[in-house]
Amino acid sequence: MANNSILDIKEILNEYSQDIQDGIEEAAVKVSDLGVRKLIASSPKNTGKYAKGWKVSKTKGNGFIECTIHNAKRWQLTHLLEKPHLLRNGRKSTPKEHIYPVEQILIKDFNNAVERVIQNGGK
Repeated sequence: MANNSILDIKEILNEYSQDIQDGIEEAAVKVSDLGVRKLIASSPKNTGKYAKGWKVSKTKGNGFIECTIHNAKRWQLTHLLEKPHLLRNGRKSTPKEHIYPVEQILIKDFNNAVERVIQNGGK
């Protein structure tokens, strides 16, 4: 009888662990998709091509998911727009900070989502 109860507890804990993991993976996908929408909205729109270039690359493995937000079309501009740099005429550019504020929002949103998943048992 004791063996059955230990196996039952182990099975319950494994199922709970899988539910938590699935919930966190789902939260990561939702937060990264939200990040892309926020970056599209907050990016400088001189021609609009830069803003439309934001994408999410999702890599799913055994027990993890990695969501990377990047600008697929104009990746060279991300640092130049975010940070000041010297221009050809010797003056400094005016930074248009748009990535860092979204990053801070996404960190907070993801942490809150993970807490909710754990509190709700993975649901």
